[in-house]
Amino acid sequence: MKSKAAVLHEAGKPFEIEELEVVAPDDYEVLVRYDYSGLCHSDLHMVKGHLPFRAPMVFGHEGSGEVLEVGTKVRDLKPGDHFVASFFPVCGRCRWCATGNSRLCDLGAHGLDGFLPGGRFPFKGASGDYGSMMTVGTFSQYATVPVDSVIKIDDDLPLDKAALVGCGVPTGWGSAVNSANVRPGDTVVIYGIGGIGTNAVQGAAYAGAQHLIAVDPVAFKRENAEKFGATHAVATAEEAQELVTQLTHGVGADSTIITIDQLTSEVVRNAAEATSKGGTIVVTSMGQYEDNTIELSGVQLALWSKRIQGSLYGGCNPVYDIPKLLDLYRSGHVKLDELITQTYSLEQVNQGYEDLDAHKNIRGVIVHEH
Repeated sequence: MKSKAAVLHEAGKPFEIEELEVVAPDDYEVLVRYDYSGLCHSDLHMVKGHLPFRAPMVFGHEGSGEVLEVGTKVRDLKPGDHFVASFFPVCGRCRWCATGNSRLCDLGAHGLDGFLPGGRFPFKGASGDYGSMMTVGTFSQYATVPVDSVIKIDDDLPLDKAALVGCGVPTGWGSAVNSANVRPGDTVVIYGIGGIGTNAVQGAAYAGAQHLIAVDPVAFKRENAEKFGATHAVATAEEAQELVTQLTHGVGADSTIITIDQLTSEVVRNAAEATSKGGTIVVTSMGQYEDNTIELSGVQLALWSKRIQGSLYGGCNPVYDIPKLLDLYRSGHVKLDELITQTYSLEQVNQGYEDLDAHKNIRGVIVHEH
């Protein structure tokens, strides 16, 4: 099958639209049609060279669509099923899956190389073998993906909204609900209110935060944060520090969550300063892979019993949490419609990322044409 796809041949270069050949699905693989793909900042980290990857690669890791064909040993999916792509596969058998940490599944180890679990590459084109980001490659009209990366969803759910639950929603929501363990009455500070931070806001609000402070220099993002449950919105970390000191009578925030576009040691210091004794600093943001972006006094960390918690996929387990979040959307407890601020065609993918980098979007979505 032929497919039009957005390909990156080198970090720092724009995406190129190419026609590729999609390999036929093997025993435990599935041929899918993508209808929608979210424009997530993680792709931008790779575009900028913050994270290493094998090129050429079809980008995109947040998507939804329909199953077209299944491998001979696939049992739980059939043609016509609607699905959300999980950007980390879930084998269900490795140590991490067996202990309830499927976001750390061993099958995710080759996501930046882009080949399928059996070692094959999912696309072929003018430059030979093409990988797919996180083995899903949602910037392609069609793709062959591992069955372990496909989460079946109910047919009545709108696919454009469902696509967001493949990455941005659980990563942000779970950063608050799971990684920060926000509880009723807590004070929470969230730094960076883009696609991830907005969902951290609505996760913390749903978990019962009493004081929920959103920090972002962009005015429309601060306004948007209040629509998703923030009780306060400020432009700087200094304002947040002053506010959290006032609201808690000097105690500090129970948790701080870092979801800015690029992780820096400065924001980690700011978050640690705003965090109470015994509190948690959640690091969700990505940045340059090799950089040391946590520079704190270990003695102070120990004396005040603070905890730094890394957060991948928001501590979620996709097979369980993706359907759960969609159920919460159906019941009105999770906002998805309001997250989408702009849609793009596949040919507009570079414009979409320019808009993301310029802080114009909460979430942009590619609408695939077929």
